[in-house]
Amino acid sequence: MIVAGFGFRRGAGLAALRAALDVAQAGQPTVEALAAPGDKARYLSPLAEALNLPLIAVAASALEAQATITRSQASLASRRTGSVAEAAALAAAGSGARLLGPRQISPDRMATCAIAQGTPS
Repeated sequence: MIVAGFGFRRGAGLAALRAALDVAQAGQPTVEALAAPGDKARYLSPLAEALNLPLIAVAASALEAQATITRSQASLASRRTGSVAEAAALAAAGSGARLLGPRQISPDRMATCAIAQGTPS
């Protein structure tokens, strides 16, 4: 499964989320699902609905368990992970998932997105 994981600031709109996805998706396989931290997943619903993709809410403990490429001090302080987007993508893609690259940032810096690929079952 190919999953786009998201991290975003309060107030990030659909345009910022879509822009982050567009930057992260460039040259990558087609995304099959979107993922975000469980407490923020509802804010990603408009994008999931617009793209007709499932939305996966990721538990905080699953975010913390992921090894990320990026080491954001803000993410470490608030979520205990180096990158919320990378961790969400990895956790949602399942066991054996790997990042297809580091997280990308929307031009307005309100949202980040990373793509992960899970091991086919």
